[in-house]
Amino acid sequence: MQDREHLYIGGERVTPSTDLRIEVVSPFTEEPLAKVAAAGTADVDRAVAAARQAFDEGPWPRLDPAERVAAIRRLAEAFGEQRKDLAKLISAELGAPISFAKLAQVGLPWSLMGAFADLAADYPWQETRPGRYGLDIRVRREPVGVVAAVIPWNMPLFLTVTKVIPALLAGCTVVLKPAPESSLDAMAFADVVDKAGLPPGVVNVVPADRDVSAYLVAHPGVDKVSFTGSSAAGKQVAAAAAANLTKVSLELGGKSAAIALADADPAAVASAVRMSGVGMAWQICNSLTRVVVPADRADDYADALGAAMSAIKVGDPADPTTEMGPLVAQRQQLRVRQYIDKGVSEGAKLVVGGTELPEGIDRGWYVRPTLFTGVDNSMTIAQEEIFGPVIVVIPYADEDEAVRIANDSPYGLAGSVFTADTAHGLDIAARVRTGTFGVNQGYSMDPAAPFGGVKSSGYGRELGPEGLDGYTNVKSISVAPSA
Repeated sequence: MQDREHLYIGGERVTPSTDLRIEVVSPFTEEPLAKVAAAGTADVDRAVAAARQAFDEGPWPRLDPAERVAAIRRLAEAFGEQRKDLAKLISAELGAPISFAKLAQVGLPWSLMGAFADLAADYPWQETRPGRYGLDIRVRREPVGVVAAVIPWNMPLFLTVTKVIPALLAGCTVVLKPAPESSLDAMAFADVVDKAGLPPGVVNVVPADRDVSAYLVAHPGVDKVSFTGSSAAGKQVAAAAAANLTKVSLELGGKSAAIALADADPAAVASAVRMSGVGMAWQICNSLTRVVVPADRADDYADALGAAMSAIKVGDPADPTTEMGPLVAQRQQLRVRQYIDKGVSEGAKLVVGGTELPEGIDRGWYVRPTLFTGVDNSMTIAQEEIFGPVIVVIPYADEDEAVRIANDSPYGLAGSVFTADTAHGLDIAARVRTGTFGVNQGYSMDPAAPFGGVKSSGYGRELGPEGLDGYTNVKSISVAPSA
């Protein structure tokens, strides 16, 4: 893997203003993989200026929407040609199993590009309404302007696509700021943009640390910030952007509950919980991490979940049979181990897992798939987002209590209900305060379905037509009737 010595600004690979470099370290070997140029505040100024010029003076916002759709299809084609290399890169960079990297970290973003292009082709960019007072009302959806897209490390290409592609289709220009841990794949995305031939300044890529990221979201030349990350960081982003009245969308943390009703199948619930997070060691914001079960069947669920967690193959991310790799960084490993110790100290029963390295593994930032039972929803491990392979089982006495437990959380991103009665499952879904929900499955990310949260999980939506809405301003034009 080669070092990346340049930033991507104004359609060119440019030397950064600082000598700082981001060291990308393998979560598997704990050895350095590469060094990536780190942007300073002067580089952010340059990137915003390039995006500003491309928006204010360039052709991109003024193209017919169909021309932008065609350009995004070319971008998707260029992305598709790099799928294998991107999967290998992201597996090495993040510790994601290669099978998951191919399918979800690369394959899903690729398919989303085409799905967004299809949505934009049918999107109501302009419509006419009859006014109540004899006027014709024209409603236009116009690009919001320069977008700062700030993404985390856990699903970087997926999140890049869910932010950058709708913004581009709307006619916006973008400054993409990846997390340091995923800066390699961000620069690979810049290569794809360059190959697709988008106009200079339409997409700019500036890996940077937290301080420079804060400078970007507070920049007066930015018209919208689209941020995915922790709830604590989201509050800081919202406050910084508010000083300029910059539009903001926030996709933040989660502590999603899987509610098993009395007629649910424990094996099916365990399978869904497992599939909701295993590919990234539950470092996914909408993973099912609280399993809310009938008290009189708690042992059945403990057995099913314990068997499912114990059967996970943990190992080398490059091995096609590996199901779960290491956590992304040593700090993340230590954080999750501290939560496991906290669960034990607060009285939860540790059924599977713990703080030791998985059997047969002597290096890498791994944490065993871990299951707690006998958990009260007030415990730290039930309330705080752990962002690691720790599942808690919480018993309930009746359905009203199950819904109260699901709602007793600062978060409201996702959740699920499991039942043999789909109609009743939909009734339960309507009572849980989340932005997304699944019935008899972990929540599925579908291109047609808007994704986002409520409460401390943020606001704004990605995917679906709503994912385009967030990058537009609505203008109404009233036209006097002709003589």
